[in-house]
Amino acid sequence: MSGSTPQRTEPTTAELRHRPRLIVNTGNGKGKSTAAFGMGLRAWAQGWSIGVFQFIKSGRWHTGEQQAYAQLDQAHRTTGVGGPVEWQSLGSGWSWLRATEGTDQAAMAAAGWAHVRTLLAAQTHRLYILDEFAHVLNKGWLDVDEVADDLAHRPGTQHVVITGRNCPAGIIGIADIVTSMDNVKHPFGKGERGQAGIEW
Repeated sequence: MSGSTPQRTEPTTAELRHRPRLIVNTGNGKGKSTAAFGMGLRAWAQGWSIGVFQFIKSGRWHTGEQQAYAQLDQAHRTTGVGGPVEWQSLGSGWSWLRATEGTDQAAMAAAGWAHVRTLLAAQTHRLYILDEFAHVLNKGWLDVDEVADDLAHRPGTQHVVITGRNCPAGIIGIADIVTSMDNVKHPFGKGERGQAGIEW
């Protein structure tokens, strides 16, 4: 039709700037979760709703990040500054740190992911931190293709950060940002234990 405006197919710069990101922090080095929680601080300062879901770490282990995020959530509720924070521990702990006999880690992972899927469908949060989720996927406790499809087709503007070593190729392939942290040197190699304020 003469004089009609051509259909635009490419996204504008503004649309690209606000496109939801899938971010992966993987590799054998330390700092994958630390980097994700740092991004969470940025998001909180923007007033975003944040959901933190730890798929391996037990709720019995109260990390500094968890305590800090609880304070940020309280600050939001009392002053309106920042955004709300939901924090859930969905695991029973690392098998090499404590006994997990009698615990069905695969079932816990499936239940945790089902919960996160529900929140994604409802567009509950603006930023999701799925801590150690790569480990869960690498263990085969969830179907990687199904998870990748759910993440690729999540509605709205919901950003997702996945941490954990050995992230499967199916997730890396659809991710927008992938960082591999390499273990160049760490006191663990000399048999030294982690320190409060550094590791937790």
